[in-house]
Amino acid sequence: MFTQLKMIALNAYDRLVGLLLDDLAVDGCNTKAPGGGEVAGRSPVDRGKQGMKRSVMVEARGIPLGRVLAGANRHDSPLRESTLDRLDDLGPLPATITVHVDSGYDSQKTRDLLTARRLTGEIARKGVKAPVQATRRWHVERTNAWHNAFNRPQRCYERKEDVVNAYFDLADAIITIRSLIRQAWILYRWDTRPTRRP
Repeated sequence: MFTQLKMIALNAYDRLVGLLLDDLAVDGCNTKAPGGGEVAGRSPVDRGKQGMKRSVMVEARGIPLGRVLAGANRHDSPLRESTLDRLDDLGPLPATITVHVDSGYDSQKTRDLLTARRLTGEIARKGVKAPVQATRRWHVERTNAWHNAFNRPQRCYERKEDVVNAYFDLADAIITIRSLIRQAWILYRWDTRPTRRP
């Protein structure tokens, strides 16, 4: 049900505002998972406690397009292919797509994967400080912060992957609808439009 709600919100956003699929960003985020479960593992950044990693893909304004869940002990780069597989659910895509990723993906395997999928990679280089080469990756960082603002995804006690995905689908739907309302305020006028911006 939550997956259908997420797709309804995404389709409404695409119809009224339009998804900007020319520029995508992918990044991973570690959160706590004190209860363990199917998508939990020992977190290397939290003294070996149970944690969860999500690899998120967003479009140019930060609308979440898909995610892959794994244990916190997994590196970002092995999740790149399954994260990019979420593009198959979106229907027709632009002729040229640029994927913005951080230095954790700076490898020949990532470049080969992007080339095989006919995608252009904007990959941050290792050894260069992040603010110098932030480019358009900040959208995915902001979406990760939006996800963490919801209590369930940030500190996950659920043990089943389906339940965790359901909570993330609900969070994605809320994020998309909020963005739709903000963008519609700028793009459209209607008779019952509120006098103040929400």
